[in-house]
Amino acid sequence: MFRSGGLTAVLAAFSAALVIAVLVAVGVLVTRPAGNVNNDDVAFESAAPTVPSEPAKAGDGFDDSFSWPVYGLTPQRTKNLPLRRNLRPPFVERWRMTGSVLLEFTPVMCGRSLYLLKNNGALYSVSKRTGKVRWKRKLGYLAAASPACGDGRVYTVLLERTKGAGAGRVVAVSAKTGRTKWSKNLPSRTENSPLLLSGRLYFGSEDGTVYNLRASDGATRWTYKSGGAVKGGLAADRGKLFFGDYAGAVTAIDRATGKKVWRTGTSGGRFGLASGNFYGTPAIAYGRLYIGNTDGNVYSFGLRSGELAWRHRTGGYVYSSPAVSAAQGGSVFVGSYDKSIYSLNARNGSVRWRHRTGGRIVGGPAVIGNLVFYSDLGTRSTHALGVNTGEERWSLGRGAFNPAISDGTRLYINGYSSLYMYTEKGRHRDGTLTSGARKRARARLDR
Repeated sequence: MFRSGGLTAVLAAFSAALVIAVLVAVGVLVTRPAGNVNNDDVAFESAAPTVPSEPAKAGDGFDDSFSWPVYGLTPQRTKNLPLRRNLRPPFVERWRMTGSVLLEFTPVMCGRSLYLLKNNGALYSVSKRTGKVRWKRKLGYLAAASPACGDGRVYTVLLERTKGAGAGRVVAVSAKTGRTKWSKNLPSRTENSPLLLSGRLYFGSEDGTVYNLRASDGATRWTYKSGGAVKGGLAADRGKLFFGDYAGAVTAIDRATGKKVWRTGTSGGRFGLASGNFYGTPAIAYGRLYIGNTDGNVYSFGLRSGELAWRHRTGGYVYSSPAVSAAQGGSVFVGSYDKSIYSLNARNGSVRWRHRTGGRIVGGPAVIGNLVFYSDLGTRSTHALGVNTGEERWSLGRGAFNPAISDGTRLYINGYSSLYMYTEKGRHRDGTLTSGARKRARARLDR
């Protein structure tokens, strides 16, 4: 028979063991690779992804009215440019802007210029016709974002405004001259490609602050404090802003007021334990939000309530920002650290195709016409795949993170540290047919 003290000790030991067992079980549940999920109850809208007005047909020369003004092309950040006439490989280099500083993000395009932010905080205005530098401004010490352009200005955010500062800066400069229009120091770093929309500039930062600034003078209209670092850019749709953070949550806030509409997390967050980080910029289409996570999953949430629509597991971290197009009734293209590019069904997350690459994929793919472009960090190369098949159509032995933008006739491709312009074979740098190509086209018509 146990004495009371001994019994108490035994019960205490048993209770402790039980608590440990429960914690271990919960830990296994949380850390075990999550299976795929599909919730048919979340609304899926039939309208195709929002796209800008179509650029001129290939062969019309430079279309200086077409803009690629922000990372992802549209406020929904779908990185999807449909074309009336698809570009056909092989592609031929027409110019290059060489350098030695890393190019992590693609340029943006307004009018006749490309605006490129290098990782050393230098902003360039580059002629999209010739590749010649119009002006250069050293705005800070470290940067990792695309700028935004519009209304005669270029807007840039910086990770570090000076060496060792540990804090960033947001700057607006004249698109024509590069002269500073206004500048605002920030209390933390930011690598958040800004969104320019209706006279407002929206971006997040590493201390979790989301900013709404008046684009004309940088005045703060409101701020929102998130639960973790906001690394990826903000996407906008239906009067709301959407973003993921390093607390493992996705949030929707009202664009006019900065008030939270909903906030949802991954499975780990439900237990109050560690969950994966949302690093990439989300894409919005079909009444859904699409975003990757460092827990290895790609997620889709309903825009109205934040309810999980589906989750698809890859074999590695997903830092890549998705692209979304209307291919095959709606497809989401995303890269993974498992050395693969995926095409996922936008409605239910099932795999349409998987293309195995030579290395880890960190940047986001871009859909241009019927081609999906991606950069391979492992092999420092750029590739184009067919949107419906995943079969490789073209490749270039240069690249690293985010691959390309286009005006519908020319491709502007990021190498590791140099920028390139390519056109189809048989076309001049302005996209018009060469004399030889015109003769071959006439000969085909005469047959």
